[in-house]
Amino acid sequence: MVLFILSTILILYLWAKFFAPPVPPAQKAPVAAAAGQAAPAVAPVVRPVVIPTVQASAQKTVVVENGLYRVELSNRGGVVQSWELKKYSAAGAPLDLVNPDAAPQLGWPLSLMLPDAQREAQANAALYEMTPASGKLEAPAEVTFHWSDGHLDVWKKLSFGADYEASIQVNVTLDGNPIPSALAWRGGFGDRSVSKAAQLVTVFYKQGGKLNLLNYKKLGVSGNTSQSTEQAGPMEFLGIEDQFFAATFLPDQAGLSLWDWTQYYSLSSSGQSSGPVASMAAGVTTAAPLNVRLFVGPKDLSILNRVRPPIGELVNFGWMSVLAKPLLYALQWTQKYARNYGWAIVLLTLAINLPLFPLRLMSQRSMRNMQKIAPEMRAIQDRYRKYSMTDPRRRKMNEEIMELYQKHGVNPLPIGACLPMLIQLPIWWALDRVLVYSIALRHAPWIWWIHDLSVKDPYYVLPIAMAFAMYFSTRMTPQVAGVDPAQQKMMQWMPLLMAMFFFNLSSGLNLYIFTSSLVGAVQQVYLNRTQPLAVPKSRFKKKIA
Repeated sequence: MVLFILSTILILYLWAKFFAPPVPPAQKAPVAAAAGQAAPAVAPVVRPVVIPTVQASAQKTVVVENGLYRVELSNRGGVVQSWELKKYSAAGAPLDLVNPDAAPQLGWPLSLMLPDAQREAQANAALYEMTPASGKLEAPAEVTFHWSDGHLDVWKKLSFGADYEASIQVNVTLDGNPIPSALAWRGGFGDRSVSKAAQLVTVFYKQGGKLNLLNYKKLGVSGNTSQSTEQAGPMEFLGIEDQFFAATFLPDQAGLSLWDWTQYYSLSSSGQSSGPVASMAAGVTTAAPLNVRLFVGPKDLSILNRVRPPIGELVNFGWMSVLAKPLLYALQWTQKYARNYGWAIVLLTLAINLPLFPLRLMSQRSMRNMQKIAPEMRAIQDRYRKYSMTDPRRRKMNEEIMELYQKHGVNPLPIGACLPMLIQLPIWWALDRVLVYSIALRHAPWIWWIHDLSVKDPYYVLPIAMAFAMYFSTRMTPQVAGVDPAQQKMMQWMPLLMAMFFFNLSSGLNLYIFTSSLVGAVQQVYLNRTQPLAVPKSRFKKKIA
């Protein structure tokens, strides 16, 4: 025990003598400037945070895929270089929503956007360490990117699910302090096989319960700093879309904002402008990590309404939604049995037009009653023919004619003839919206030369056939007695004159109107045989001035 105590004292003495660190000299407190004033506080010494540099040695790619999509990621910027949807094709190949011509010049999807443009460019051009380093992954799968230059430190984590959604986490720090960041979809978006595809691209955001759409004409122009291209959050969702597909950022945190919407002009290999290319960015304005979900897929109502929050309103049928959605569901149900959307449109046309036959019958009977009273009506008109249209006595003529209608129970308004057309008009508008904006009709063929019901007939056969079908239907409809023959001719030729307005309508809508006109003509032939009208003798004679 004595030896142990002596040994301990000796060790402590030798340590204090030769190995103990020197004691820093005591700092003198500064003298107050004046009596009663406290001495100023001494600023603490801030030691810089040591951040190791992290960078890959070579550019690599990794592919994540399942039965719905195939996504190719590059460690050059930690971006998406290809996002294919396997169930949809363009020009005979799987549809790629990334524009490979514009993206190398204007930036790739999921590139970073930072408050400092120089650091942003540095981060998007860097080689990230990627985990896994390369190869193919079957979704669900995760891919992580990390890069640092000793000051700016960037982490990206992408988690791909079994459906069309992916979760993304982004953490950007500068000298150890977090800074705001955003994820951008650059380099264009959508189906480039569609005519005028750039004009169909729209940046959208939903805020305060209202969906706001910014088409390519409303986007800011690259380099135009006078135009604001930022919309503060919080957003319910936001993204970029075209006619049939959408890339939608869904918040997993509060305060998601639309950082940017810009229109660029892509340059082709020859140096010529190849048209407008839209981009947008979603991020947070606070110095916090970014946590979002990204939906990239078709604008299919059954799929969009399963997303949380639901994004089904991206299928924009406009003010015809009340009629367009039931019409779409009816078409989809009919297609299950017809196995073709063209024949489904034909069957749906029959189902809509056959119940309108009683209205045609009502119109035929109304015209028959008008023929019975035509002589008396002409006699009344002859008595007042000498008075001008502005003469007050003309009112007496109208009163006598109305009494004649009431006496014989005749309805002067051709409701039976007009009502079928009035019913058909909103159906035409609703079907046009369904054909243009429903992905179920995208590239839906019918027969022979009609390979896509959502676009116009390339040879204009359907609109011409539709115009002649409408002409013959009008030609077979009897005219009311007393109508000017010139007016009759004009009404008969009107469908042919209208044909030019139907040339740019979708093939599906022309098919519907063509079938409807044929059904109307058949119904009118039946009525002419079973409910014949007397052929009126014209009282009008040609006059030579």
